[in-house]
Amino acid sequence: MRQRHGVTSQKLKMKGTEYKLSDTAYPRFGALVISLDFELHWGVRDHKRVDGPYRANLEGVWEAVPRMLETFQEFEVAATWATVGLLFADSREQAQAHSPPLKPDYTEERLYPYREDVGSSEDDDPFHYAPSLIEKIGRYPRQEIGTHTFSHYYCCEPGQGGSAFEQDLLSAISIARLKGIEPRSIVFPRNQHNPRYDKILRDAGIICYRGNQRSWLYEAGSAADSSRIVKRLGRLTDHYLHLAGYHTTKWGEVVQGNGLCNVPASFFLRPFWPRLERLDSLRLRRIEKSMRYAATRKELVHIWWHPHDFGVHIDENIAFLGKVLAAYERLHETHGMESLSMGEVAERALMHAR
Repeated sequence: MRQRHGVTSQKLKMKGTEYKLSDTAYPRFGALVISLDFELHWGVRDHKRVDGPYRANLEGVWEAVPRMLETFQEFEVAATWATVGLLFADSREQAQAHSPPLKPDYTEERLYPYREDVGSSEDDDPFHYAPSLIEKIGRYPRQEIGTHTFSHYYCCEPGQGGSAFEQDLLSAISIARLKGIEPRSIVFPRNQHNPRYDKILRDAGIICYRGNQRSWLYEAGSAADSSRIVKRLGRLTDHYLHLAGYHTTKWGEVVQGNGLCNVPASFFLRPFWPRLERLDSLRLRRIEKSMRYAATRKELVHIWWHPHDFGVHIDENIAFLGKVLAAYERLHETHGMESLSMGEVAERALMHAR
């Protein structure tokens, strides 16, 4: 455990607890944070069909997840698996029993998930149920299982509201508890963080979320956002070139004024794409430079992706992940960089802020 410091001036309160904030009060090491949006078809059902070309990605999750877990274990790396609540269900009946009574009334009907044609269980529908994979994740060391909401809930889409979100979140927590899991971290579907819901998160026992990078390229928006195409092109370029900065976060920036922790994303780990294979060295260098920057300046760098991104070209994706984690291993040895889950980051930030 690293030495702790306690100099401060600024204060905040959360549920009656007083916190003190100072840049010098936080851990004196940089950290690599990894989070995964574990959603299977629930995350893409509004634009990709199970019986379409994307089926291979979804089927491949069942091989990709165990291989990712083995790779994490090899490099002694922690990760947060933000999991859609519906994936916990053992059966259609169990999913229905935990579904929130108040559901979102999205203006875009295609976003509404509760009319999805699903099977009876994981045995006949491995695209909408995954209790055995969740159990496998929980057996590996330092793998945190967080929430990705119950229904892949969209917090910034027209037609949804705070009451429906609260019930969706409580449903996600209740079905996770059936498996002995108490989610403390959340990743918002499509990264749609709605600050109005922060109190709902805190009251439900959530201590942190994955925020977006501060660049305008990464600002969350609804499906109707007119700048989506420009942002997507900019984000694609930023994966290969130093377009929008290092995307690292200072420890002192994690705890918000309301006591909730924001562990912002740094990079989406793009899946292998044969047409851009020649640029993979640039992609790796871009990530390595930010990791080194974080290790040197004692800051956080946060990499994320979806398991279904690795569902095809699994060998190439796991090999690239291995190169990223090998770079982390070198920084761990030379600069004392640590690997932390989102929940571990929040714990340390809150501990040092007290």
